[in-house]
Amino acid sequence: MPVSSAVRTRPLIRVVLALVLIAGVVRHAAAAAETGGPKATKGSETPAKAPGGGKSGGGKSGRGGGAGQKQPVEVIELSRRDLSESLRVVGSLAPNETATIRPEMSGLIRSIHFEEGQRVKKGDLLIKIDDSELQAQLAQTRTRHELAKLNLARAENLRQTQSNTQADVDRSRSEFAAAEADIDLLKVRLARTEVRAPFDGVVEARTLSSGDYVNTQSVLTTLNDLSRLKVEFQVPERYLAKVKAGTKFAVRSTTVDAAARVEGEVYFVNSVIDRNTRSSSVKGFVSSAATGLKAGMFAEVEVVLEVRQGTLAVPEGAIMIDQRGPQLIVVLDQGGEKVAAFVPVKLGLRSRGLVEVIPLKDALTEKTVVVAAGVGSLALFQGAKLDPRPLRAEFRLEN
Repeated sequence: MPVSSAVRTRPLIRVVLALVLIAGVVRHAAAAAETGGPKATKGSETPAKAPGGGKSGGGKSGRGGGAGQKQPVEVIELSRRDLSESLRVVGSLAPNETATIRPEMSGLIRSIHFEEGQRVKKGDLLIKIDDSELQAQLAQTRTRHELAKLNLARAENLRQTQSNTQADVDRSRSEFAAAEADIDLLKVRLARTEVRAPFDGVVEARTLSSGDYVNTQSVLTTLNDLSRLKVEFQVPERYLAKVKAGTKFAVRSTTVDAAARVEGEVYFVNSVIDRNTRSSSVKGFVSSAATGLKAGMFAEVEVVLEVRQGTLAVPEGAIMIDQRGPQLIVVLDQGGEKVAAFVPVKLGLRSRGLVEVIPLKDALTEKTVVVAAGVGSLALFQGAKLDPRPLRAEFRLEN
């Protein structure tokens, strides 16, 4: 046989052999089916039966078996609390009153009557400006005043005897009045040579010394009234409706660790909102002095915007929010077992980890038990069995 013919017959032989093997397998399977299957040999193993006579791998071992498990959860009872909404901003402390002391007239400083850092009273003399020229003018004017007084007396006597005219009397009276006015003017100018404290306070550093020439623009020193402090801060426009005269706030220094919180009260709210910052300036008095607080410091201001009393409150971790809105998971007693129930609520004020809840449908009472932590990570559903446990002490919030 030629080589090419042998090569062509080999695939045909392989196909025939494959058909013979398939036929044998089919006949063997048919025989096994008629005899009830091959008998187990000595080394073979029989399938194990499930407990209770059932077959292993039954459907009850799937989801239905998991339904009997209880989900451990941490719970807490609803309680009524007084919640307050607050706003924290950064402000600046300022003295009750502050004044830049300047002279009212030009001249040489004759003497300085205060020490830097000294406490002074209202009206105390601080600086004396040279007044020698004014004193000379005053003496001259007083002499003219005396002469005008005598001339007026003579003119009135002559008028009684009809020895002069009424015009002469009027002229004498005018000269006398002008001399009196000149004296008063010089006294005012002399008073301006004495720079006095406009209010009680502490005198700061002085910038000039005796002998310096000053004018009305020269700064002599600064006087601060530190009897109480003011605080100035900005409030965003969205909160301005809740801030008014009498609103309470607390102040604490941002730079002094030992400074304690000090209470205060708003006395001024600007009626105009700044276009650039969209906020309005607010001022308030600090009720008492605090250690470490000084005028000019930055301070953390916590403004109490609103206070609600007797509200139902839960920790923020107890709120679950999904496409249906905020909800609480309430623990109900059903057939002797604790199960989960979802109750939709409306959220109110938030304060220091607590949030006010207002039920929309089901009524909630102070003793209602709710899941208090981890509601977003727990696989809970309506009617799920729960194993409630008290909320751990480190997660409890007290307002």
